[in-house]
Amino acid sequence: MIQIHVLQGAALVWSAEDAREIRERFRLVGTLAGALARKPRQNTRLGLPLQLLPEEARLLAELGAAVLVTSIETQLLAEGEESTQASKVEAYQQELEENYQEQQRLAAAERGALLAQLADHIAEGRARRREQRGETADAVKDSGLLDSPFVLPHGSMMVQLPTAQCHPGRVKQVDWTSPSPAWPYAGHPAHETRYQVFRELWGRGYYLSGGSKFGGDFLVYPGDPLRFHAHYIALCCPPGTPLPLCALVAAARLGTSVKKTLLLCSQSTDGAVLFTSLQWSGLQ
Repeated sequence: MIQIHVLQGAALVWSAEDAREIRERFRLVGTLAGALARKPRQNTRLGLPLQLLPEEARLLAELGAAVLVTSIETQLLAEGEESTQASKVEAYQQELEENYQEQQRLAAAERGALLAQLADHIAEGRARRREQRGETADAVKDSGLLDSPFVLPHGSMMVQLPTAQCHPGRVKQVDWTSPSPAWPYAGHPAHETRYQVFRELWGRGYYLSGGSKFGGDFLVYPGDPLRFHAHYIALCCPPGTPLPLCALVAAARLGTSVKKTLLLCSQSTDGAVLFTSLQWSGLQ
């Protein structure tokens, strides 16, 4: 069962295996929102957690493939739990020290092999510098660099940062059918319309992602977004909510300028999802 951690409306997946299953099995894209451990100051490529749209998280919950959970506030540890926690910390520190010693050994061996390979070049360079300074050339090879001790700085040590655990802490299940601070969408008219549109298009085999960058609710792809461009910009219109003419014209012109079709999505009185596509006739 996939665990989706929700925090103030944000649906996050921390497990790499779950993120892969969500994309390959359920055709849900999501957005990677975490920084890479080796390059935390860049935002070109991101990593876990995978942030899902509210509609994606609800769809997985309705299909029975996932459960929404939220963390329980940390409570004071009981007497027996304190000693257990201390032993876990001690074991973790010991494992870190063993990893450091292993990396120290491997780095020293790699440095020694590189210096041995460059020993002749180093000796030639030193001889040229002695000759330039007018010193007597020493026929004995200087091996001081090869024999010098090597210490790996602790700051250069590679540390594994776990992003998913079998027991990530105390969690409780969130009821996605009723509103709560962790899941405020339940029963909201705009969310209900968006979800019905999302499920209808997903059920027809399309891939969907957030469409805010093009002024819509969703971008609709004929296949995996890694291989296809979006064909439609889906704009959801909740029942009874007016759509100003200037907003409609702006959305249609934006869709045309990025070579996509604007898809107006709404629900009829019987709950069926209706679609209306708009394109500028001059571009036909």
